[in-house]
Amino acid sequence: MQLDIIYNHNEVIVKNMEDFEPQHIFECGQSFRWNREIDGSYTGIAYKKILNVKKIDRDIIFKNTNKKEFNEIWMEYFDLNTDYKIIKKEISKDDPIMKKAIDFGNGIRILKQEPWETIASFIISANNNIPRIKKTVEILSENYGDYLGQYNDIDRYAFPDVKTIAGLTPEELKSSGIGYRASYIIKTAQMIVDEPIDLCKLQKLDIKKCEKSLLQYHGVGPKVAHCILFFCIGQMEAFPVDTWVKRVMEYFYFKEETKPKVIQEFATKKYGKYAGYAQQYLFYYARELNIGKK
Repeated sequence: MQLDIIYNHNEVIVKNMEDFEPQHIFECGQSFRWNREIDGSYTGIAYKKILNVKKIDRDIIFKNTNKKEFNEIWMEYFDLNTDYKIIKKEISKDDPIMKKAIDFGNGIRILKQEPWETIASFIISANNNIPRIKKTVEILSENYGDYLGQYNDIDRYAFPDVKTIAGLTPEELKSSGIGYRASYIIKTAQMIVDEPIDLCKLQKLDIKKCEKSLLQYHGVGPKVAHCILFFCIGQMEAFPVDTWVKRVMEYFYFKEETKPKVIQEFATKKYGKYAGYAQQYLFYYARELNIGKK
């Protein structure tokens, strides 16, 4: 798809951008480093870069970046070359429930995230809520990540690299509020240091083999594995089943208590190669409207 891009000093503008709603992108639970500013924009950190994103009418303004960085990092990160109209049409076919979820969360785009940060963040996410996850990830970054400078008068830190975390003790890591997950993250970091993640190799595996390779990491169960598969490996048929997705699927499709594995299999069959996108629309729809909450 052709984008109308204007490159200014320290700023990039994408004109008339379709399917890009910052609130829906940054508050749908896929990343924990983005925060809303007073002016309605969002500031976040990825790949050791600070970026501010704001929507004005149909234009998306990316601040604190340049042409080279935008094309090398942010185009891929924000999935800007993907036509979401095709995806939305495919997953909502003969499904009025999904159509409502898409209309509600219209403008969600899937962020292509860095593997180590994604693995660690979603280990932290297990049995946790988004505000607490964000706080923990922020403290962890402040304690052990590289200092990137100030933006809007706030000190900004990168997510700590895998070697730094691998060298910590559980007691040290617990100071960031991670709790019992500290030992999982350290052991997983040590495994990755010993055998770095080969993203290209994982992307070539079928989803079952890829999931199996991720389940070897400490603290990674099926839900976390599917988050990693979807948000950084590019396995778009992955379908993470967390509390909210379980509730919304039971409420609309099953009408009874249903095991996550059954839900996952149903979704994979129903939504096919775009199941992960369906999951994001359903998650945001359910969480924002408290659907299925007892």
